[in-house]
Formats: sequence, structure tokens, C-alpha cells
Amino acid sequence: MEDLRAAYIQCASGVSGDMLIGALLDAGVSLDYLREKLSLLLNCRNGSGQASLEEFEITSETVYKNGFRAVKFEVKTHVSHSVSHRNWQEIKEIIEGAAFDEDVKTKGLKIFHSIFEAESLAHGQPFDQTHLHELGGADCLADVFGFLLGIKYLGIEEIVVSPINVGGGTVKTTHGTLAVPAPATANLLKGIPVYSSGVEFELATPTGAAIVKEMATGFGDMPGIIITSIGTGAGSLDIASAPNILRIFVGRQAAPHDNAPAFAAIETNIDDMSPQLYGAVMDKLFRAGALDVYITPVIMKKCRPAALLTVIAQEDMVGQLSTIIFEETTTIGLRYHSVSREMLQRDISAVDTKYGEIRIKTARRNGKILNISAEYEDCKRAAEEFSVPVKTVIGEALRHA
Repeated sequence: MEDLRAAYIQCASGVSGDMLIGALLDAGVSLDYLREKLSLLLNCRNGSGQASLEEFEITSETVYKNGFRAVKFEVKTHVSHSVSHRNWQEIKEIIEGAAFDEDVKTKGLKIFHSIFEAESLAHGQPFDQTHLHELGGADCLADVFGFLLGIKYLGIEEIVVSPINVGGGTVKTTHGTLAVPAPATANLLKGIPVYSSGVEFELATPTGAAIVKEMATGFGDMPGIIITSIGTGAGSLDIASAPNILRIFVGRQAAPHDNAPAFAAIETNIDDMSPQLYGAVMDKLFRAGALDVYITPVIMKKCRPAALLTVIAQEDMVGQLSTIIFEETTTIGLRYHSVSREMLQRDISAVDTKYGEIRIKTARRNGKILNISAEYEDCKRAAEEFSVPVKTVIGEALRHA
């Protein structure tokens, strides 16, 4: 089975379509490939036989942002945005008329549908009466499909995105000067971790926000990947306080053992020891550094009931823990084997409930939340204090979480 190709997009200076594609080009995507494929957007014809989309040209160049090299991607057209207003049906016809693979078309339609929904909500208009202004031109279409074609070129299947720096201040649009993030961009960023570094510029554009919103499989810290290439894309702005760049880390998703310490399991069957001693043995093993200790009832030869003692530890602890087992139990032999393990990213926060403050444990994988649980001891204490069942406190804590 081939390794899963994955990417991590670092948005410390925001996110935009040109930054994303510049980073992909720097990571190995061919500009000639993009030129050839993006020309397919001109396939769609109107009733007069003319191309539905204005002609455009794509270029890239190496630039420097605060001393750091990056690739600047640009889409050049000879038509102003004022004459490129398009509704959903017009955008849909252009996309469906392009000879792209079906999966690329489907993803592109999904991204533009998200943009139209955000604009519709911002302006309070029905979806089918909403028109795109700056986002309805060839440059936006080239940005969206340039990204989709780029990740397909590199074989990327999983994408994790960092929290996005949205910037601050104001931005000029066809609707006037708006606070950052602009209303449509803010709608697109719902459910995505964002922050502002205080820079007085629009760092997250609606195109960039829509792309990562729909294409990311997770948001958060960098996942476990074996990096094979790094691409740096440049934005249009020059910011004194930080380089206006976006980075993409491309590689294969790390297997649990690729970047983890080596672990071992120590096992022994015991059928002649008082059960009263197991508690002391377990306590001593945990204090010495065992990661896990557990006992499993087993039936040995001649149908003798026994206990299987298992200890999980880092390999460099095996000698010390084995000594404890031999000294504290009646066993005369141990088994060893290597094990791998994967731990979810975990963090603890607190929620205020009518039963007081309860700690909440959240477990993530590649930025995606997989498990949420309430701290049992907190729930038990609150249940005793308020004379309610523990499960009631747990339910209340999870509702707030």
C-alpha cells in the first residue's frame, strides 16, 4: 500500500489564492502544466460562440519578502472586474464546460458554492440573485483551479491548515471600505481557527479562505509527516513586521512508529501469588516510569486460573522495570516484544456549568477533534456537592463543551 501524500499549510501571514499556488509551484508543480490545464477554462462558449471567460495569462517569478525567497504567482487579464460580475449559473457553466477531471470540477464547484453562500449571507440576498464582483473574474477561477490542479499534480490527499492570521484594519472593495475581515470572508472563516497579529492589512482573502475551508481535512498543529518538499508562496503586500509568505510542507503521512520513541511490552503469567500484592506491584511500576500496567485473567495449563501481567514502557526502561517485576512478584520468567503506539493530540480546558467548573479533555488527530470527555474526578466531586448523579454532571459538562 502506497504512503498517503499529505500537506501542511502554514498561514502565519494569512492565505490567498496567489500565495497558495506560489507555494505549490515552489514545492514542485510545473508552471507549464498549470498553463496547459487552466486554458481549459476557456472551453465554455456563449450563444455567440465566444468564450464565456475572458482571456488570461499566468506567470510566476522569484521574489524576496523581508529577505526570504518565495514564488509570486500572478494571473493577468485585460478585462476590469467591473465587467466580470457573474452569478452562480454563469460560474457553474464555465466550470462544467472545462475539460477537467470530474473530481477537479466537483471540488471547484464546491469552493465556488461556498463563496456564493458567504456573499449571499453578507448581502442578505437570495443565493440565485447573488453576483460575484472581484471574485467573478478569470483570476479567481484560475486561483481556485490552479490550487486544485496543483495538489492533484503532487498527489496530495490530506491537507491540514494552521490557524489563519486574518490581519486587521480596512480593505477597499467595490462596496466601499470595509473592516477586516470583510463580511463575506468572515462568513467563510466560520468554524476555522483564526487570529490577528495586529497587522493593518487584509491577510486572508475570500478566495484563500474558501479554498482552505473546503479542501482542508483538518486545522491545527502540524501533523506527523515525513517532509519531502517545502514551498513558499509570496503575497502581494510588503509588511515590515513579518515576511508576507505562506509555506506548504509536502510529504507522506508518518506511520505511528516513524517519529515515535521505541516501546516494549513486558509480559508474564503468574498463578501462585496472592492477589493482594498486585496493587503494590502496579504502584511501584508506575512510579518507576511504566506507561501502562494492566492485569488480565487467564487460564493456564491444567485449568489453573492465573493473571497475565503486562507492562508497556519505553525500551530504555525495560531493564529497570524487569528488576521490579522479579523482586516484587513470584514469576520466574518474562517475555519481551516491541510495540508501536500512536497518541492523539490532547489538551485540557475548563467549562463553567451550574455544577461549577469542570475540566474537559479534547483529543485531536491532524487537527480534527475525535473525542471530548469530562474529567471524571471533577464530575464526581460536583455530583457529591450538589447531590445529583455523576452522569448528570457529565452530561451538563459535555453540553457546555
